[in-house]
Amino acid sequence: MRCPKCGSEKSAVIDSRSDGDTTRRRRECQSCEFRFSTYERIEVTMPMVVKKDGRREAFDRDKVRGGLLKACEKRPVSMEIIDQTVEVIERKLQELYSREILSRKIGDVLMEELKRLDQIAYVRFASVYREFSDVSQFVDTLQSLTPKDLPISKS
Repeated sequence: MRCPKCGSEKSAVIDSRSDGDTTRRRRECQSCEFRFSTYERIEVTMPMVVKKDGRREAFDRDKVRGGLLKACEKRPVSMEIIDQTVEVIERKLQELYSREILSRKIGDVLMEELKRLDQIAYVRFASVYREFSDVSQFVDTLQSLTPKDLPISKS
């Protein structure tokens, strides 16, 4: 591992901690004694994403994270929870063992996780993702979140 300060390739691992799929290694450069951390995780090939218009592009976890951040803006959801949710979504997509995945499927998995995470964030995301064209679609989404004994009236 190359030192970010002096560029030397001589470093020693001082500490190593595993957190599920990621291993954090604390290192010290043998040349300049600078300490730095590296992160190691298994590289798994993600499926290509097939967009609505038929285009194909590489899966981008930053887009998933960005969607979650936007939906959870000004909500009591920590960055740690958002990052964990991105990991869960990525793992669910990997478990499909498919070379290609529809962008719609990614959105569905994201909505499923948001529904569990924060209902307001779920409704925010759903309103954009499902492209609500009228209030009745919004009310239907709200009703899917409310207990059966407290229905929202459709007046």
